[in-house]
Amino acid sequence: CQVPKRLWPPSFLNGRSLEPPTLFLVLAVRPNSAIEGDRPLSGRGLNTFRMHCICVCAPTQGFSESPDLEFEYADTDKWSAELSELYSYTEGPEFLLNRKCFEEEFRTHVSDKKWTELDVAQHRAHAMRLLDGLEVITREKRLKVSRAILYMVQGTFAECSSEAEVQHWMRYNIFLLLDVGTFTALVELVSLLHKMCNSAACSSAVRKPAISLADSTDLRVLLNIIYLMVVTIQQEDPADSPEWRATRETFKTELGSPLYNNEPISVMLFGMVTKFCSGHAPHFPMKKVLMLLWKSILFTLGGFEQLQNIKVRKREELRLPPLPEDSIRVIRSMRAASPPASASDLIEQQQKRARREHKSLIKQDNLDAFNEKDPYKSDDPREDEDDNDDNDNSMEAEPFPMERDEVMPPPILHPPSERVNFPKGLPWAPKVREKDIEHFLESSRSKFIGYTLGNDTDTVVGLPRPIHESIRTLKQHKYISIAEIQIAKEDEFQKTPLSGGEEDVEMCSTELLYQGILPSLPQYMIALLKILLAAAPTSKAKTDSINILADVLPEEMPTTVLQSMKLGVDVNRHKEIIVKSISAILLLLLKHFKLNHVYQFEYMAQHLVFANCIPLILKFFNQNIISYITAKNSISVLDFPYCVVHELPELTAESLEAGDINQFCWRNLFSCINLLRILNKLTKWKHSRTMMLVVFKSAPILKRALKVKQAMMQLYVLKLLKVQTKYLGRQWRKSNMKTMSAIYQKVRHRLNDDWAYGNDLDARPWDFQAEECALRANIECFNSRRYDKNQRNPDFLPVDNCLQSVLGQRVDLPEDFQMNYDLWLEREVFSKPISWEELLQ
Repeated sequence: CQVPKRLWPPSFLNGRSLEPPTLFLVLAVRPNSAIEGDRPLSGRGLNTFRMHCICVCAPTQGFSESPDLEFEYADTDKWSAELSELYSYTEGPEFLLNRKCFEEEFRTHVSDKKWTELDVAQHRAHAMRLLDGLEVITREKRLKVSRAILYMVQGTFAECSSEAEVQHWMRYNIFLLLDVGTFTALVELVSLLHKMCNSAACSSAVRKPAISLADSTDLRVLLNIIYLMVVTIQQEDPADSPEWRATRETFKTELGSPLYNNEPISVMLFGMVTKFCSGHAPHFPMKKVLMLLWKSILFTLGGFEQLQNIKVRKREELRLPPLPEDSIRVIRSMRAASPPASASDLIEQQQKRARREHKSLIKQDNLDAFNEKDPYKSDDPREDEDDNDDNDNSMEAEPFPMERDEVMPPPILHPPSERVNFPKGLPWAPKVREKDIEHFLESSRSKFIGYTLGNDTDTVVGLPRPIHESIRTLKQHKYISIAEIQIAKEDEFQKTPLSGGEEDVEMCSTELLYQGILPSLPQYMIALLKILLAAAPTSKAKTDSINILADVLPEEMPTTVLQSMKLGVDVNRHKEIIVKSISAILLLLLKHFKLNHVYQFEYMAQHLVFANCIPLILKFFNQNIISYITAKNSISVLDFPYCVVHELPELTAESLEAGDINQFCWRNLFSCINLLRILNKLTKWKHSRTMMLVVFKSAPILKRALKVKQAMMQLYVLKLLKVQTKYLGRQWRKSNMKTMSAIYQKVRHRLNDDWAYGNDLDARPWDFQAEECALRANIECFNSRRYDKNQRNPDFLPVDNCLQSVLGQRVDLPEDFQMNYDLWLEREVFSKPISWEELLQ
């Protein structure tokens, strides 16, 4: 908010700056003040909590400002961008090779017309001929047919004059190929190559010191076709016919169902990732595999809009109150905050401060004494003077390090019309958990009455009236999550396995995917993190790291400076796309699993933590994040479909260095936000993992990320700083008041969350290992009960008491027993006296 001129420091009034100073308001809420030994709580609803306000005037020109990034977070980038990222620039010559293969095949049947001049029946007949060609045994002929299909999927660009026309024919050809059954044949070919590991290519690739594009030709062509089909069919267009819309829904269902070798296609792609990381298939084109895996998960499970709709529907089914707000809409409406001061700014401020006398800050230490009057109502300077006199001794000339340049002067006489414009409200509605209400009540009972009830949030007998009002306020903002209901139901199933009955599990795409990846989920998570580590810009080349450049390096290395620069841009772009795909995969899986069942989410999250995902993400951000987000590792004239429609200009070193004209790189900012969201998912309400953030010294790393002026990214950085603020100590909080103010303004408040201090029990780091072990035990019980049908308790299995069926049951006897059966019968049966009367009775 803006400060009126009567409160401007003298340097601003003297004309040094045309910009008004900014007012930073820090509101720290301390709950349970009566419990902590202070005087009893005052009874005014939310005013039952003690509040401390510190107002600091700081010049806006002293901070290193960067422009706001006009970035809109979405499930994916523009369709054209997602198409172009599939191909590396090294693959450029293959566009003409694909065209040549198609035209040779096409001219043998149609000699006088172009593809775009044929009717639907002729198009369908040729697509069927190409489909038959995929079943030939000869590899060379099958590869030629695959390239011809790829050219069709690429929009038969030689007959098009614009990018829009290419995209139109892409959609037409892809729906045509899907209709004749090409997709199933392609997936079977990929599965066959995966199982055989393309034995000839695999054995030669393992022996070769350097793997190139030629080692993965077959897989690359097939994956290109499948990826383009998935991405294009997923793209909705209002002009689509009803038949195409029905085809899209059918394809979406089949893609998430175990129709391909009794497993969803995503499970097969996960298997390819693990085989690549194990070293058995180093030639796999991993960027294409990861991009296809991401788009398959996104298409079958749904994006963030669909997640929000599923969440609303599930809350209605569970008869829970509606969500307090639409989080997607709130985040999109938020504005970025000014970043904290850099080191150069602080040095400059210190030099200015050496030439200027210190002035004291105004601190309003306690608002309880101010409750009797409305602070927004009166503007009388005499009241301000009284307030200053009361609080003058509380804080003598104690400026904060980040805002010491200018301090607030004593109030000046001003006209009554001039007043501070207070913000209308915070962006998020506060939330309170049932556990928080129980903790507050137990502490209150222990303080005032001397007894505790346990799991009782209704009995308030003997408690003071302010406590009653506090509990009423807390219950007004109580939020019950879907996860709490799921945990309670699972506890009930574990306690009463017989009377609980059968669980009604909805076999949605998320459930089918979890069942498919459950046996090898730890290996999948480790493999993804290994590739992420190799693709991170902060990683150094090591001999034991995996080679992720198999589908970008040419057979012959560059010989000129221009070729080397082009390859360097291509390699950096290749790594950025891999990071983008992995971050999106992990985030989508975490969010969908959490909504489907919280223990599915916890199982995946725990294995990510065990695989060192938290330090890996922190290592990723321990770089010049501004440079990473504004990197220009792209050559727009070589992007598909521009490169196949337009005449290519001559590339020069200057044009490669200039890059594109965009303010930022969409995929890199998208990756950073995804990784921050993953980190938030892993650490939320997990004190042991929050302590990992503290141990790995994440606070300075995250503070540097605040320099990116993008509201969504800043929000998730501030969330991560908020959860560890109580562990960082008073001096850190005192030195980072601007960050504390941003946390207050942008992050959701928990009414009795003592985030700004260190007084609650959760801030004391003990017995965190027991917390993780208990969670792991609950996860194992859930997976065993729901998915491991062979591990049922034998005491709960039905017993066959029918004599005939038991005697008629066939028993397989070992061979040595059958050979010595007569001897066993004589020794164990005939030679021992048996009282048959007693036995039968």
